[in-house]
Amino acid sequence: MQEQRPQDKLVRIAGLPSVIEVFKSSADRIERMYFDGATKVDVQEYCVYLARRRKVYRQVGADEMQRVAGTAMHGGVVVLVHPRPIRDLDLAKASGWASAKKPLLILDGVGNPQNIGAIARTAAFFGVEHMAFSSHPGQAGLSDASYRVAKGALEHIEIHRIANLAETLRRLSLFYHVVGTALGTGKDLKDLEKSTKPVALVLGNEEEGLAPDTLAACSAVVSLSGSAKVQSLNVSAATAILVHALLARH
Repeated sequence: MQEQRPQDKLVRIAGLPSVIEVFKSSADRIERMYFDGATKVDVQEYCVYLARRRKVYRQVGADEMQRVAGTAMHGGVVVLVHPRPIRDLDLAKASGWASAKKPLLILDGVGNPQNIGAIARTAAFFGVEHMAFSSHPGQAGLSDASYRVAKGALEHIEIHRIANLAETLRRLSLFYHVVGTALGTGKDLKDLEKSTKPVALVLGNEEEGLAPDTLAACSAVVSLSGSAKVQSLNVSAATAILVHALLARH
């Protein structure tokens, strides 16, 4: 199994809740920390940790804080970290997750980094431990924006990569109930057949959805029905509804 090495470019994780989570889960990924005067007391123990490891930490003024954070919504602290590793999906391990009734969330072309962060936050809230990105050219990766919106959730989810999505879904269906999503052409959630297998939920691109060959590889396809006053939900909102509803079935 191949693993993506951390890239030279560090990612920025801003906001105290998110920074706390990365210190708790994988502090060795942190290279630098910047904070403002209002947050100084909250990060004292992290300064001690970084000092011991001879890493950079510094209190900065408002202008520099915004510059190093890359956003005005920094919450008074930002850490620069090596990105989380993204591993190729190992089907043997996935079979073990299924045996343990652990769901799997698969994103195919979700292109907005903020949606990635919001989806991760929902997934972690409901206890999803594994999320996979397809090789769709529009698929976003992990970025400053996704970490910021995730509010620390990405520290609790293992991220995987799938090269051949349709073929992988067919193989996953041996031990997962692979459920795709489509706008208006799938079954209503209440009509979805129950399965003894845990769910692997597949979500598509914000504009185009899932490709026909991907939908054909799914065990079932569902759609969310609404008032018809608007065409669809944001993909992160749809994810929250679907993850809650499908996890509740097991």
